[in-house]
Order: sequence, then C-alpha cells, then structure tokens
Amino acid sequence: MFSKGLMKDFNPQRLKSLLVVFFLALAIPTGVLIWQAYNQLKWEAFYQHRNMAEELTNRIDVSLNDKLNTVEARSFTDYAFLVVSGDPAANFLQRSPLSNYPVTQDMPGVVGYFQVGAKGEFSTPLLPEPGTSPQAVGISQAEFAQRTQLAQEIQQVLAKNQLVRSRLDAGRRRAVTATPAFPATTFEAEVDKDRTDRFTIAPVKQSAANNEDYSQQIFDQLNQPRDLRQANTAIGSITGFDDELGEASMEEQRSSAKSKVADLKLDAVLQKKSEVPVRKELLPQAPASGRGILPVRAKRIEQSALPEAIQPQTAEEAGGKAGLADLRISTFESEVDPFEFSLLDSGHLVLFRKVWRNGERQIQGLLIDQQRFLNAVIVETFRSTALSAMSTLAVAYQDKVIATIAGRMNSSYPASAAQLDGTLLYQSHLAAPLGGLQLIFSIDRLPPGPGARVLAWTTMVIALVFLGGFYALYRMGLSQINLARQQQDFVSAVSHELKTPLTSIRMYGEMLKEGWADEAKRQQYYGYIHDEAERLTRLISNVLQLAKITRNEPQFDMKPHPVSELMSQIESKIINQVESAGFELAFERDPDTDKATIEIDDDCFAQIVINLVDNAIKFSRDAARKRIEIRCTTSRDNTVTFAVRDYGPGVPKNQMKKIFKLFYRSESELTRETVGTGIGLAIVHQLATAMNGTVDVVNRDPGVEFKLSFSLV
Repeated sequence: MFSKGLMKDFNPQRLKSLLVVFFLALAIPTGVLIWQAYNQLKWEAFYQHRNMAEELTNRIDVSLNDKLNTVEARSFTDYAFLVVSGDPAANFLQRSPLSNYPVTQDMPGVVGYFQVGAKGEFSTPLLPEPGTSPQAVGISQAEFAQRTQLAQEIQQVLAKNQLVRSRLDAGRRRAVTATPAFPATTFEAEVDKDRTDRFTIAPVKQSAANNEDYSQQIFDQLNQPRDLRQANTAIGSITGFDDELGEASMEEQRSSAKSKVADLKLDAVLQKKSEVPVRKELLPQAPASGRGILPVRAKRIEQSALPEAIQPQTAEEAGGKAGLADLRISTFESEVDPFEFSLLDSGHLVLFRKVWRNGERQIQGLLIDQQRFLNAVIVETFRSTALSAMSTLAVAYQDKVIATIAGRMNSSYPASAAQLDGTLLYQSHLAAPLGGLQLIFSIDRLPPGPGARVLAWTTMVIALVFLGGFYALYRMGLSQINLARQQQDFVSAVSHELKTPLTSIRMYGEMLKEGWADEAKRQQYYGYIHDEAERLTRLISNVLQLAKITRNEPQFDMKPHPVSELMSQIESKIINQVESAGFELAFERDPDTDKATIEIDDDCFAQIVINLVDNAIKFSRDAARKRIEIRCTTSRDNTVTFAVRDYGPGVPKNQMKKIFKLFYRSESELTRETVGTGIGLAIVHQLATAMNGTVDVVNRDPGVEFKLSFSLV
C-alpha cells in the first residue's frame, strides 16, 4: 500500500499528521452533509408538529364556534325568568331555557346568566320577577334559596369588577333583583331540615352621586387593553364610583398579575413566523392560515314579547291552587349586538352583548369560571393529542399569560411560565369574539423525525468506519515504516553476516594456498573453513526460506516421522555447531517418546531446531554455564514437546511476544553485541505454524526455554 521510497522518508509523527489531514478532509464534508440531513429531518418534524398544533387550534375554534352559535341564538327574552311562548295574543307563559337550575351550560364552565339594565340594575333568569311567589312558578323554597345564593355570587363577582352599581350589606343576605315597579316581598325558605332562612326581594337603593351610564361604560371598556382599562377603573374609583369595590379590585389586579408573553424566552424569529393574525369578526373572507371561514357576526333585529306584571293569587282565590292573574304582554322590537368576550380582574371570563330596547341599552351575558372553561375546552383536548408529549401550551389574554398547561409527561396544571422557556412551535389567537385568547405552543422535547433513527445509525456506522479505518491505516503505515527500517537493518545485518564468513574462508584459503601453515595448522584451518561454510549455509538457507514465506510459496513434504529418528538427526546436525562454540550439549527424552510419531517436514524441523540452538549460543555466549539442553516429552493431550534451553540472561517480559516478529531485534544496530539478522525466530514461528505446531518461550532461572509442540499421529 505504501511504497518503500515513501516509507523511507516517513516517520510516525509525519504519518500521523498526514492521516489527520486526510481524516479531516473526509470527516468535515461528511459531517456537514449529515448535519444538513439532520436539520432537514428536525425541521420536517417541527413543521409536522406545528401543523398538529394548528389543527388542534382549529378544532378548539370549531368547538367553541358551535357553542357560540347556541349562545348567539338566544333571544333577548331568554334572559328573563318567564317568556311568552308562541303567539303573544295567546298569553301563554313558560320558563326561559336559561332559568333552569342547575344552570344551562351553553358554554363550558358557565356560572350563571345575567342582565344589567340601562341604569346599572342587576337581574338574572334564575329568579322570577320581584313580587312573584316561588310556589306560583313551581319552585320550592329550598330550591329558591339555592337559586338566590347563586344569584348573589354572580352579583358579587360583577360588583367586585364594578360592572353593576348595587352593593351588598355585610353580614346580611340581600335581594338580588329589584325594580321600582314592584314592592319588597319577604318570604321564608327551608334550606335544610333544621334551618329556615328569610329572604327579601327589594329594590336596590341608588346613589345620587352615581352616573346613570357608569355600569355600561365599564362594559364598553372591557375590550380595551388591560393596562388602559385598569387606569380607567382607577379613575372611576377616585371619582367616587363604588370606591370600596374599586380599591379591592385594583389590589387584586396588582397581586394576581401574570407573566407577559414577551417575558417568555421564546425564539423571536419563530415567534414572528408562527404568529397567526387575529381574525376580524367582520372579515370572514380573510381567515387565518388553515382555518375554515366562520359565519359573519353582525347585529340583528328581533321581535320580542315579555309579560309586564305578574300578581300572585291567594290560595283562596285560586281554589287552593297557585296560579297567575292579570297577565299583560308587551311586544317590542330589539336590536341585538354580537357577543363580546373579556377577562375580568377577578379571573372570571365573561361573554356579553349589548341590546337596544326602546332606545335604552341593556347588557346580557354569561359569567364563566376560568379554570373550568380552560379544562373543558383546551386542557382535555390538548392532553388527548400527541402534542402533549413534547410541548407545553400557554394560554394568554391580551399578551398576559393566564395559564400554562404541561403535557402528559407532567401532570401539573397550571404550571409556571418558566416551563415555557424553549423553542416556539406555534401561536395563534382564537376566532372572534374570543380573539383576546391566544394559544402558544412551545417545544419541551421535539421527537425525532421518521428518518432520524436511520440517520443516527448511519452516522454511528460512518463514524466507526472513519475512526476504525484511519486507526487501521495508521497502524498499517506505522508497521510499514517499522518494516522499512527493519529491512534496512536486515540488509545491514545480512551484509555483515555474509561478509564475516566469506572473509574468514578467503583468509584461511589463501594461507593454505601459499603453504604458510604446517600439517597441524592445515587441519585447524580446514575446520575453520568448514564451520564458516556451515554458518554461511544456515544464513543462506534462512534467507531463501524467508523469501519463500514472503511470497507465500512454502513447499513442505509432510510425512510421519518417529520421534527417536528425528532426535538422532538433530544430534548429528548440531553437535559440531555446539561443540565448536564451546558449549556442552545434553539430550533428554522419555522412553515412551521414542515410540511416538509426528507428521512434519524433517528438513524444516531440522532448520527450526538449528535456529533455536544458534539463538541459544548467540545470547548465552557470556553465560557462567555454557550448556544447551534439548528435551523431548509426551503430554496427556497427545502432543510431543521439544524444548531447547540455555543458561543465558533470558528474554525480557515485554519482548516475549515481539521476538517472533520478522526483523525484530532487541538491540540497536549501532550498539548490539550479538550477531544475527533478526529472521531466525520469525522463521521458527512461521515454519512451526505451517506444520500445525506451536512455539512458545518461557524464562527459566537462569536462562530461557523455547518449546516446540506437535500433535501425535
């Protein structure tokens, strides 16, 4: 893969730098592509859930519109207790559908219905006209007490928000509805078995200082921005209009202030993009994105009929039966405005409309409990969708957060505004008349897109391939650098190893040729020449064997051989080598081992043993005990083990696995004291492995022992 010329000029540091550059050149563009793909999937998931939020808002709008249609369809006369049914000339009265108890729920969370007259007088369809006996209209005293209590609660809320001018005396129950046309009526109502309360329906005293249009001016201000409305309310309290209630209301406004939408830490760009304009009630041709066109909300004219006065008969006049007498029907035309919506300072919601009758304006409306309304209309719908698993919904009114709704992962409600910190998913105002309400969806945990899992696994695989591949390239390049260096060392060592015996042979040959040696010296020189020739033969044999192994062309003549025969051959081949080096040679073998047979190539086996002996002689030349032992034993696992031991310094533990690598030498070429090329033990390992054997090394005290194992035939 790497040329020798390239590896010759390289070092590990340069190789590492080059691979880092290559890695960055591939990793950076790949990372950019993966990041772009991830962002694309993320935004696809974002817009998918944004569409879900928009669809949820549409559903809420449609549901509320159906309910608003019912509320809008109520006639002016429905806000009275008794209404004229059919032809007014028939003088047939029946209860208004809004007079039912419990209260008719035209909208979720309705507390009750009310009507405010032109002079600020309060009435409700829950109670009959003043002066009318409850029994005469089919209401028990206990039920009438409950109706009265609820009517008082409605009036208290309206009075607290300065929408009616009447005030209740502390510590005593007071009439809820009264007009100057009817005198006060006192009656007793049985609330429970042990208690009977006395109630009085009486006219409400008017303050001379009060402006006659004050109450309806407050209704006109309800749809103004809250800051401006609160300022107007404060001015009203200063001028003397219901000062006690005004101060209490203002104090509650200050203590119950909610977070503003601007205080939510939402992405500004997404907030601008996600904003859906408030739909104008008179512009149905321009609906918000994804919304259906809602009906046009406009004024209407209707013909109405109401009884003017109802006087109860006594039981004797009616023959013991309650009835109605002196019925007079008044027919008139009224102009009815569309409903408007507002959030009161007390936290209640109110739907109200303006009705003109005989030139006077009256207010009719519904008082709604905020939490019950939000739970029924928004919370339950939101938590039934997949959005609740990854987002938080905030409900705001005129840029004031009035509630935050956590999803199914967090059951707390309402939650704090701090939970909305995050990425804006979608925001939109509801349709008129609820346009002051705004739904804001923010992302808590955006689930992965449909292809995100595949992209994640692909990224992991690419990262592993990059890291593993470049690490493998680094290791391969490092091994090539080391191999190039080792080959250079090998060439140097071979040159030295070849030059030394050739020089000796040439020198002793010239001395013999010139006749400079006597007969005794001649025999000695012949021995030197023979030993050097044997050494040269072993070196050349190792080099040739290495060449075959490197080219993957080793040829083995595998035959069964008795162990005794192999030991005899080895002894004859190494005896001169060992003795000429001044070492003692010892053979040890079990009697059972001589009968064993192994399948090997005897020439390769001899080369292995010769290399091991030669290695032992080289490294234990300076040992105190110059002895080489060759043992042969049989193991229980049907293997024969040949061991070659010397009494030299042994092998360091950190080099035991390295000494069998090709060209490895434990000494530097410049400082080494032993001869050799670094290929002997590598050839031993490769030949043993090729003949299905194993080779191992064990340190002894002193010396080292090489073990060669083969399976029995």
